[in-house]
Amino acid sequence: MEDLLRPIYQERASHANTLGIVLLEKQKPDNPATDNFDVVLFVIVNKKEPGRLLKHYQLESGKVAGLKIVDADQVDKWINLGTNRRIIDWIMNGKILFERNDYLTDLKQKLFDFPLKDRKKRIGLEFAKLIKRFKDGKELFEAGHMLDAYNYMVHALHHLARLSVIDHGFHPEVTVWNQVKKIEPEIYKLYQELLESEETLYKKLELLFLASEFLVHSSTKVGALHLLEVMDENEVWTIQELSTHDELIDYSVDFEALLEYLIDRKVIKVRTEKTKGQGIYHRIYSSF
Repeated sequence: MEDLLRPIYQERASHANTLGIVLLEKQKPDNPATDNFDVVLFVIVNKKEPGRLLKHYQLESGKVAGLKIVDADQVDKWINLGTNRRIIDWIMNGKILFERNDYLTDLKQKLFDFPLKDRKKRIGLEFAKLIKRFKDGKELFEAGHMLDAYNYMVHALHHLARLSVIDHGFHPEVTVWNQVKKIEPEIYKLYQELLESEETLYKKLELLFLASEFLVHSSTKVGALHLLEVMDENEVWTIQELSTHDELIDYSVDFEALLEYLIDRKVIKVRTEKTKGQGIYHRIYSSF
C-alpha cells in the first residue's frame, strides 16, 4: 500500500511547507480510526494552504485512500482542546513517512509526556462540559423529559470518562471506554448500567443522578484547578475579565455553568459593588 502511494507523498514531501506525513492503514473492517478508508495519508503543513485540503483516491486493487492536509496551528488546537481525538491517534500510531526537523518525533513525544500544564487545562474544559451537561440533564429529568435527560447524561458520562483518563496522564482515545474500564471501573459501571439495566428509564436516571453527583463532587478539586490558578493572577475579577482571559476563553458556553457550580460549592467567592442603578449591583469574583 505504501509503495502505491509513494508518488503522492513524495510530491508532498518536496514542498517546503510540509512538516510531516503520517500513514495509517486500516487494521480491521469498519475501523473508525481511519474514517473507514483503507489507508489515510495525514499531511501536516506549516501554514494553511489555499484550495482543497482533502482528496480521495481509488486504487486499482479496489481499496480507497484519503489524503488530509492540516496546518500545524490547527493540529495544536485539536491537541490542546481535545476536540479531535482521531488526529491524536493518527500521530501516535501512524507510520512516519516524512518529517522536517524531527517535527513529528517531537510532537509524538509531547503527546506521550502530556505536560501537567496541558493536562490541567484539558481537565478544566472537560469538567466544565460535565457540569453543564449534568445540570441540564437534571433539569430535564425533573421536568419529565426523560429521553432528553438520558441524552444529556450519556454526554455527561463521556466527559467524566475523558476527565478521568486525562487525570491519569493519558490522552482520551476514540475508544475511550476501553481506557476507562481499566482506569476507573466505577465510571465504566455507571455507563454500563445506563445502557444495559432493565430498570425503567426513570429509575435508571434517578439512580444515575445519585451516583454521578458523588463522582462529580469528587472531581471538583482537580476540575477547578486550572480556573483557580488563573484567578490567582488577580484578587478580583468581573465576568467579562474571566470569560475573555486567554487561558479561559476556550471554556466558551460552559464557563458560566462552571462558575455558578463552584460558587455553590464555596470554591469561588462573590461580592458586590454598587452600580448607578438603585438596588442593582455588579458581581465580583475571587478565589478563597
